Amino acid sequence: MSLVEDVRTWAEEYLTATSPDLGRDGPVCPYVGPSLRRDLMWVGRIAGVHPWPSYVRLVIDDALELFESLPPQDGGGAVLRVLITAMPDLRDFSLIDNLHSELKSRFVERGLMLGQFYPGCKEPGLWNKDFHPLDSPIPMIAVRSMMTTDFPFLLGRPEWMTAYVKKFAPSLPAHVRRVVVGRLTESSNLDVPAYELLEAEQDSAATPTRNGRPVQLGPRKAS
Repeated sequence: MSLVEDVRTWAEEYLTATSPDLGRDGPVCPYVGPSLRRDLMWVGRIAGVHPWPSYVRLVIDDALELFESLPPQDGGGAVLRVLITAMPDLRDFSLIDNLHSELKSRFVERGLMLGQFYPGCKEPGLWNKDFHPLDSPIPMIAVRSMMTTDFPFLLGRPEWMTAYVKKFAPSLPAHVRRVVVGRLTESSNLDVPAYELLEAEQDSAATPTRNGRPVQLGPRKAS
């Protein structure tokens, strides 16, 4: 439970807050607040300073299957689900980077995003390259649904963009998707101008608060 509270505190005080270094208005992650308010964030824990890499890989593989069974599976709330695998005792963060690099494509193919978080993570922000949004006090790997706003993070590899176009333009014939992906990934310049979260997505994600804060965090329902 102490880990759950640590994750909650970090999410509420950092991810739902604004930052002058972010490079745009709004919270660091616009979806975390609505996820917390709807109790749609789950946390699992892997103990040990040096967890066996093969075991951690199995846990993350399991997260791929488990995520899709979490409620709700339909409606606006489905896109707000988050499944976190926290490793609070971990000190060698290369394990997280290696597994993220190895497994990301498998998640993207299923319309999901895999994120790595740990102290000192240097992954740059989209709007300010000197801002590091994945720098967190708790080492973790997070699974969430792919959003239309994830476009800039998927330009790096054709198979990622194929999965993106397939999810958000399912009516396009396969041969048309191949042309679209080829045009999108042919440039070596992967910088994408800053853009605002679509108002419709904000509306679908927002829910009323109870006394200004969530009553319960999803991890309390699953260990």
